[in-house]
Amino acid sequence: MTGERGKGTSALHLDEETFRRACRRFVQHSHALSDGWSWEEVKGSDEGYMRKTVLVPGRTAPRSARNGASEPADDLDTLGQREGQDLEDDDEEQAGDDEEHAASETSSPTRYEYHVLYSCSYQAPVLYFRASTLDGRPLSLEDIWDNVHPNYRQRLLQGPWDTITQQEHPLIGQPFFVLHPCRTQDLMRPILAAASAENRSLNYIVSWLSSVGPVVALNVPLSYAHIGSQSSEEPE
Repeated sequence: MTGERGKGTSALHLDEETFRRACRRFVQHSHALSDGWSWEEVKGSDEGYMRKTVLVPGRTAPRSARNGASEPADDLDTLGQREGQDLEDDDEEQAGDDEEHAASETSSPTRYEYHVLYSCSYQAPVLYFRASTLDGRPLSLEDIWDNVHPNYRQRLLQGPWDTITQQEHPLIGQPFFVLHPCRTQDLMRPILAAASAENRSLNYIVSWLSSVGPVVALNVPLSYAHIGSQSSEEPE
């Protein structure tokens, strides 16, 4: 279905050759944008995967900080004036320390490494990823879940640990988190149906990754939607 017209339910199952063609065009467009995606070959094998590493600005702040304004100190002063209250010096100092800590927590970048693989079992792409602080401390599953945007977290509450799990990377044998592909067909069904009804071509990887990536802080620029199907080169 990748780069072709909609073909109904048969397009829900992505074969490996179509997966590689979709990745090929995706990586080529990434090179044009300097967006950081590459195709990695596995030594001694004809298998490969797409890879990208990014710094995501800031871990999820504590809930009190997320619900506050961008300048807590100014807000406290304004509130005090509005209510005719004066803050004690020691309270101001403590508040300043708390705000500085919250700002530091919010602004500390996290290093994410994303891999897109093909699953023969599910006949679908799978997003593997790992994350760490700048000093190299890997994030736990709980940290990952805390960093999921609230808009997506609400949708996953019924089975969060089934949706994001930790397991061994099937190609490089290292521990990674993975967005489980069991729901991929349900996700792609309306997207492919709409493309078929409109007799419109799309790139499976672009449509899928644009939908699942933001769950784990991975965004796909809009220009990827215009990827064509002319390329015949292997991804680099």
